Amino acid sequence: MAAPSSDRLLDGNQSPDLLTTPPGPCSQAWLARARETSAPMGPPRSIDSGIVYAAARGVNVLDVDDNRYVDLAAGFGAMSLGHSHPRVCDAIELQSRTLLQSLGDVYPSTVRLELEQQLLKCCGFEGGAVLLGQSGSDAVTAALKTALLATGKPGVIAFTGAYHGLGYAPVALCGLRAGYRAPFADQLNSHVTFAPYPADEASAARCLELTSLTLHQGNVGAVVIEPILGRGGCIVPPDGALARLGKLAREAGALVIADEIWTGLGRAGHWLVCRELGLTPDIVCLGKGFGGGVPISACIGLSEVMQAWRREPEVVHTATFAGAALAARAALVTLEVLGESTFMQVCREAGERWRDDIANACLGLPVVADVRGRGFMIGIDLGARPGIAVTAMRRLLERGYIVSTGGGARDVVILTPPLTIADTQRKPFVSALVEVLGQLG
Repeated sequence: MAAPSSDRLLDGNQSPDLLTTPPGPCSQAWLARARETSAPMGPPRSIDSGIVYAAARGVNVLDVDDNRYVDLAAGFGAMSLGHSHPRVCDAIELQSRTLLQSLGDVYPSTVRLELEQQLLKCCGFEGGAVLLGQSGSDAVTAALKTALLATGKPGVIAFTGAYHGLGYAPVALCGLRAGYRAPFADQLNSHVTFAPYPADEASAARCLELTSLTLHQGNVGAVVIEPILGRGGCIVPPDGALARLGKLAREAGALVIADEIWTGLGRAGHWLVCRELGLTPDIVCLGKGFGGGVPISACIGLSEVMQAWRREPEVVHTATFAGAALAARAALVTLEVLGESTFMQVCREAGERWRDDIANACLGLPVVADVRGRGFMIGIDLGARPGIAVTAMRRLLERGYIVSTGGGARDVVILTPPLTIADTQRKPFVSALVEVLGQLG
């Protein structure tokens, strides 16, 4: 198989250019290997008719057939600065020649400590403390452990449609699809109560009523919520709903854990969107785009909460590669780029233009129920037709656009492009989207 042609990436902001209809012959050959070696994850899905990445830069991806795509999924939002951002790559290269790994939290590296200080400053948690991890799931696990240590209460309130990762602690909170947690139920936290996600005024009222009843039972130590429902369909709660939820939690002595793994660090246009929506968290979880493409996550908490870890006998939450120097350097540079000048404002305004253009072009189509989101976190709801977003995703791929899907029935097309995507990519995509969705109607 021939190597992909790197000159087809140029500055990383090129239009789609397909040399073969995906999946091309090279992708098909690699996917045949994958079916032999990769563990099956449920019924056949997009991997069986998808592509295999070979290279990427900026907003462009090349597959093994040398097809060029515009990436509007960005690794489920992980590539927030785009693929192979030059400053991140330069920092990783320099760090790799200096120090790859220290001795965890026994003898930490300077770059890890710099990152923790900068993270607290960026997220408005000065005086707080950080637990670094390697994935969003790890960050949620750390938050749940912290809440139990701080409150002594094992109960957790989670929400329908929620996704917090698939580790054993967060999967108990997974309201997106019951199949993700049901096979493991006997080994999971049995003290989890699901409330309706506050998607609109009616569901917010039901959510607050059930939350209040559950909190009054007295054993809830944490309320864990995505300030904007991510994989559940990019759902933004109505004004005031999150503030009322936080008030109920605090009155009952429960901690508020904001899962900002998708929404934080610019994805929804702010460092932390929970505060913009009226929710003041005790603990925040970050991940995905945090490391510019390198795996790293963080659980950040108020000082009085995080002090719960200081006890006898010793109790810890750590891992060999948590806060490793290489990942810490990539994350530190990512924070520097995100913090420059008007970066966040530009992201907010650009995301609004994309969402408005998509809504204006698509809401009249029979198949489109809603267009919603904040910043560069956009959901196109295709109504109660299970799997329809997967069909849309495949047809957009055939036109050179990579998107993902969401919603419990995979009925929402999700857009989480690099925050650096140029406005020149917007109109061609909207045209392709209208064509695809028009055919589905």
